[in-house]
Amino acid sequence: MQYRKFDKPGFECSTFGMGTMRLPLLKNPDGTTNYQNIDEKEAIRMIRYAIDNGVNYIDTAYDYHGGNSERVVGKALKDGYRENVKIATKLPPWHAKVYGDFDRLLNEQLSKLQVEYIDFYLLHSLSKGSWERLRDLGILEWLDKAVASGRICYPGFSFHDDLPAFKDIIDSYDWKMCQIQFNFLDEFEQAGAEGLKYAGAKGIPMVIMEPLRGGKLAAVSPDIQDLWNQAEVKRSPVEWAFRWIYNFPEVNVILSGVSTMEQLKDNIRIFQDATPNCMSQEELDLVKQVKSLYDSKTKIDCTACEYCLPCPSGVSIPEIFGIWNDASIFGITKDHYKQYSKLINEEKDAQQCVECGNCESACPQHLDIIDKLKIADKELRV
Repeated sequence: MQYRKFDKPGFECSTFGMGTMRLPLLKNPDGTTNYQNIDEKEAIRMIRYAIDNGVNYIDTAYDYHGGNSERVVGKALKDGYRENVKIATKLPPWHAKVYGDFDRLLNEQLSKLQVEYIDFYLLHSLSKGSWERLRDLGILEWLDKAVASGRICYPGFSFHDDLPAFKDIIDSYDWKMCQIQFNFLDEFEQAGAEGLKYAGAKGIPMVIMEPLRGGKLAAVSPDIQDLWNQAEVKRSPVEWAFRWIYNFPEVNVILSGVSTMEQLKDNIRIFQDATPNCMSQEELDLVKQVKSLYDSKTKIDCTACEYCLPCPSGVSIPEIFGIWNDASIFGITKDHYKQYSKLINEEKDAQQCVECGNCESACPQHLDIIDKLKIADKELRV
C-alpha cells in the first residue's frame, strides 16, 4: 500500500481510502435488495480486511445506507481496529436547521460509530447556497468549539458546485482537508483540476470521491476497450481510472466505494503502485481519447449518488438514468427495455414524475433531471 502525507495534520494516509456508501447488501426473499439493509457480516469482514492490508482511511456519512453505514463502520472498528485508522464522516447540512442541530448530529454520529472522537469531520456536499446558510448559522465558530472539545480533530468539507464557489469556501477557513469529485471525465467539472491544484497549493490535503463515476468507468463497451488495448502496458479500465487520478501529486486519498471482496482486493492490488507523476505523455493522451469517446456516448452525467432519493412520487431516478446511459454506451438491447418495463410495472418509471423539483434542488451535479427523465422515458419505453 502506498501512503501520502497530510501536511497540515502531519501524518500519512493510505492513497486508497475505503468508502462505505456502497457496502454489500442482503437479498430480499424475491431477490431484490434494499439500500438500507447492509450485509453486516460481509461488510465488517471487508472493512477489517482492508485495514489488515494497509488501508488506514475509512469514509462514511450520516445518511449512507439510510443511516446504517456509520453503525456498521463502528462495529467493524471494534477489537482494536479503531486505533489503526482515520475515520471521516460528514455533517449533513440538510438536517441542520438551527445552531443546536450541529451538536445533536455530531453526538448522534459519535454514538453510532461508538467512538470518542472523529478524525475528519466534513460539511457534507457543500454548494454555494448550503455553505452560505451554514456559515450564517455559525458553523465556523461551532467547528472551532467541536475541535476544542476533542470530539473532532480535523474540520473539512466535501463539495459539489462550481469552481468560484469552491475557491470562496477554501479561502474562508483554515480547513484541514477537503473532498471533491474528480475523475478523467470530470477534469473540468465542479472544482476540477484547477480547484485541486488551488487547494493543494495552500497545503490542504485533497481527498477524491467518485473516481469511477459511480462505477460507470468500470464496465466498458467494446470500442472503449479497444482504445485501452492500444496501451503498451495492459491495465483494466478501473486501473486506468485510478492511475489517472493518483498521477496528480496534489491528491492525498482516493476513495473507492466497494461492494464486494473481489472489488476490494483488486483496489488494494492497484494501489500498490499509486505514485504521483507515474503516467507518460502517451498514456495521458490515451486517456484523452477515451474521454472523448465517453463524452460522445453519455446521455446524462449521473453518478448514482442517490441524493435525489427518495422521490415523493417513487421515481427511481438514478436507475432510469443508469439504464439510459448504458443503452447509449453499449447499444440499446432487449435487456434495457426489460429493465425499464420492470420499473413501469412497479410504478417507478419517469412518467410518475409530477415535476415537484425536489430532485433537482438536491442534485449535487445540478442536472436538469425533469427534462432528461422525459427523454429517457421516450427512448426506453416500448
